[in-house]
Amino acid sequence: MQDAELLEHIAQQPHARAGFKHLVRELGAKGTRREELEAALNRLVARGDLIEMRSGHYTVRSHARDVAVGRLNMHRDGYGFLIAEHPIEGVVGDVFLPPDSAEKAMHGDRVLVRIERIESDGRTDGVILKVLERAQPTVVGEFRIGPRGYYVVPHDERIRQRIEIPDGLELPPAHRAADRIGASTPEVFSPADLDGMIVNVELLEYPQRGSSPVGQVIEILGNPDDFGVDVEIVIRKHHLSHQFPPKVIAQAESIPNVIAARELAGRRDFRPLAVVTIDGETARDFDDAVWVDNLPNGNFALHVHIADVSHYVRPGSPIDTEARLRGTSVYFPDRAVPMLPFELSTNICSLNPNLDRLVLSALLEIDHQGEIVSQEFTPGVIRSVERMTYTDVHLLLEGDTGLRQRYGALTGRFELMRELALILNRKRVRRGSIDFDLPEPLIEFDEWGAMTGVTRAPRNIAHRIIEEFMLSANEAVAAHLEHAGIAAVYRIHEKPDPKRVMEFEEVAAHFGYSLGIGAIPVQKFDLTTRRRDQGHGNGRNRRRELVLPVSGVPVSSRHYQKLVAKIEGKPEERILSYLMLRSLKQARYSTENAGHFALAASAYTHFTSPIRRYPDLVVHRLLRAVLAGDPTSPKTELSAVAEECSQSERRAADAERELVEWKKVRFMAGRIGEDFDALVISTTKYGLFVELANLFVEGLVPIDTLPGDEFTYHENVRKVVGKNTRREFAIGDRVRVILDRVDASERKLQFSLVEEEPRRRPGKGTGKGKTRNKRLQ
Repeated sequence: MQDAELLEHIAQQPHARAGFKHLVRELGAKGTRREELEAALNRLVARGDLIEMRSGHYTVRSHARDVAVGRLNMHRDGYGFLIAEHPIEGVVGDVFLPPDSAEKAMHGDRVLVRIERIESDGRTDGVILKVLERAQPTVVGEFRIGPRGYYVVPHDERIRQRIEIPDGLELPPAHRAADRIGASTPEVFSPADLDGMIVNVELLEYPQRGSSPVGQVIEILGNPDDFGVDVEIVIRKHHLSHQFPPKVIAQAESIPNVIAARELAGRRDFRPLAVVTIDGETARDFDDAVWVDNLPNGNFALHVHIADVSHYVRPGSPIDTEARLRGTSVYFPDRAVPMLPFELSTNICSLNPNLDRLVLSALLEIDHQGEIVSQEFTPGVIRSVERMTYTDVHLLLEGDTGLRQRYGALTGRFELMRELALILNRKRVRRGSIDFDLPEPLIEFDEWGAMTGVTRAPRNIAHRIIEEFMLSANEAVAAHLEHAGIAAVYRIHEKPDPKRVMEFEEVAAHFGYSLGIGAIPVQKFDLTTRRRDQGHGNGRNRRRELVLPVSGVPVSSRHYQKLVAKIEGKPEERILSYLMLRSLKQARYSTENAGHFALAASAYTHFTSPIRRYPDLVVHRLLRAVLAGDPTSPKTELSAVAEECSQSERRAADAERELVEWKKVRFMAGRIGEDFDALVISTTKYGLFVELANLFVEGLVPIDTLPGDEFTYHENVRKVVGKNTRREFAIGDRVRVILDRVDASERKLQFSLVEEEPRRRPGKGTGKGKTRNKRLQ
């Protein structure tokens, strides 16, 4: 019985519920069939189609009106929210969980929640019935010695319970060494030596109502300010797999670092062609190489050669299992956590210059309108003639004499690449592809990993060349897989949520701009709600108006594209581009091809980075199966891979972002009292969130520190307004601020506004001499 058939069978039962023993009897599932039934139920529960109310008793999720499954998102004040895996009928936003319920679980846990009530505005409360899956097998934090014994304070403030460490479990096993960079792990001879150090703890007991979790120390990372400890904390906080198991290392070391003649059988030989790689100066793993030429009919020949990782990493092997677990490589300023062992990622799989390397190639014929006239995919072998950098290719194309002489044989080919890239870009623009030119920060560090400054990351024609070529290859592969009619993994980007579009339109209107979609039909509701008390859900009544779009908004990528072009070079370009990006959904992996909104592509996938992204490796396997006439991957397994990789991508992005923000806060700690130009990027009841010009550093100007009046937040217009003066602060305003406070533990910055008539400050860093409303907490 297929999963869908089993789900439908349970849905036909009274109340859409069934027990395992009942299903075994009813379906006659004995022996192997019983095991298959159990596996199918587990898959349906994992996907969220079934809910296991208690052990061995299941209900169909779509029929369960009073319960929901999702992830617990804790707040440092003790309450939490359920981020439901599926929409809940009648509910707007997340489900509020009061502290006495939230304490039953830990941040990130997958939980079953009973819906207690749904208010008229769609807000809802709930209580946790059951923890379905634990998210915190380990916790990183600071070891402390108290009057009642040893404990660890979690680094993640959303994990509110401190971890008790029983006697005898304070020191890690003697054979267990911390896998970390920088300074060596300090020698520790007794628990007293650990006081104040950062440790990693394995949880042995999880919290029950009123009790603390219990754990044992498994790693000592060092003192909080030691070099490299910040990276190690973030790696463990986000549970990034960073140590390759012995079986993985053994398999990687057993792979020869030269290609045997038998491995070339059935491959197209591209070694006579002047194929090159173009990457950043610090890149060590080279996924892709390119070659362009003119064809006799006037069209372009574009070859995109991608490292054939699927040749070395076979399904179900130790390396494959670990790669799927990691999902992606993670890049920190002073360390990378690779998806594949270095023997593959920087050696035999990497398209290093002047070495034979196996590839899977997309051979495209493109006309002068940028349309793909024909395409072919084939395994091949290349020998890159040069390891080029974006900087050198850019300077060469700008006319640098030395570089044009050095790469004389390749200069004409680079010029052809530029011509083709611009044609491909114009094609994307014609069809409505969005190209946000938001400045990307490039953080600068010293040899000890401390941030020394920030600059705008360069983006030149060489970046554009590789970007356009990779986009073309990815689209071509996606179209080929879709045409083959097989289950595949796509990179999808769905249309934006109507509410987000409406909110953006309201803000853009204050600047005199619009997406041009016309009036959005809305419904207005007069609501009387009870102001929620975070502890109990009670409070006083409050009246407000709720405005929601009636139905789907007829928005396309072309609307966004036109507005991007309209604001280019204008003072409001930065803030509106930022807000447009926030109005869009996040791209993800899926077996259902929903197209790619931002690229205006009907089919898109990830094919070009199999060394650092697991979905690309899966797509390589699917493509090779189609080429061999044997596509056999089941859709259920691919759906699981797509969901896992989407989660891995988000986890990696969160970890990378957190470390950079941490280093920014440390960088700003030495600049208290200095003033900066800033842009208001958000207004809330707490105050103004600002971004410092040219530093890409964010912080809060508290509402009660705004000078000259008593200010309140007006939600309907998203402005902070003075009660008496009617002075307004809105998104996009440019202000001058002074750094008042740095909260290193919470990694937050607090600013205050500089008054219009500042006095000369007598000395740097003192904060004296400027008129401001200063209130330090």
